[in-house]
Parts: sequence; structure tokens; C-alpha cells
Amino acid sequence: MLLVGGASRRFGTPKALAPLHGRTLAAHAWDALEWCDERIAVGKLADALPLPFPLTDDDSELRAPLAGLVAGLRTATHDLCVVLAVDFPLVTPELLRSLAAACSDAAAAVPQTGPLPGAYRRSSLPVFEEQLASGDLSIRGALRKLRTVTTNYDPKLLANVNTEAELRAIGPP
Repeated sequence: MLLVGGASRRFGTPKALAPLHGRTLAAHAWDALEWCDERIAVGKLADALPLPFPLTDDDSELRAPLAGLVAGLRTATHDLCVVLAVDFPLVTPELLRSLAAACSDAAAAVPQTGPLPGAYRRSSLPVFEEQLASGDLSIRGALRKLRTVTTNYDPKLLANVNTEAELRAIGPP
């Protein structure tokens, strides 16, 4: 599952369309999920972003990863869902596969920087829905109610791009 519906307030323009090494962040993230049996991109259809893949609307007025996670889990056909946001351009398919494997006996598996990227069980949807309905938009808050495995990865691979300066530090457009 790819989350593309953020407000990009600090970035200034939609992060999904930001270029890195000649491709958009959205394209990099979509490719990192290519190994998955099912790929779902979740965001705001109203944003009308020119993405190279279909987008599922999160059906929420909120701009929060939790809203996208809930919409994606509702749409998914598999219980185990690997979730990636577009602002993690260095995450590798191997890291995502490792998160999925770590989730074998848990409701969720996240890196030390968590909660995204992560592996989440669709069966945990009621906990995430309850969190969203409460008005607390923290995925971490929901994770406190679930059996979660935390794993360690190279912090460089987990670089979260929130500003254009952070993107430039990773590499050229």
C-alpha cells in the first residue's frame, strides 16, 4: 500500500511529484512495492495528481497517514499489508520484505523510526478505525493497542523527506 495523500505543508508542493534521479517519489515508492501480490495507492482523488498508477480515494477530509492506512486496509484483499509513504525514497524492496516477514506473529511490524514504513494486518483494522474515530490521528497511538514488533534497519534507508532541502541531500532531481 502506498500513501500519497499528505498535505506537504513543509515541502511546499506535492511530494509525490517531486523528482529524484529523474523519477517522481511516487514512482520510486510504487516500484519498491512491485514485489507485492497487490498494490494499492491511497490518497485524495480531489488533488488530481498525475500519477503513473490508479489511486484509491481515502474518503476522508483529513490529511493524515492514519486516514490513508484505514482506507487502504479497507480496500486490501490480503490480511498482511506492507505500507509505504511516498516520502521514504530510499526504502528498498528488501527492507519491506523484511518488515512483512517480521509481522508473521504480530499485528504490526515497524522499523525503529516507525510507524512508516510498516507491515500491518488487515485484521487490525478495527483498532485503526477506532483511533481515527477518536480524533487521535496517531498511528503510534493505535500501535500501543496491538502486538507490534519493532525491527532495526539502516537509518539511511529510512530517510523521511519533509522538505526540499532534505530531498536535495539525498540526491539530484
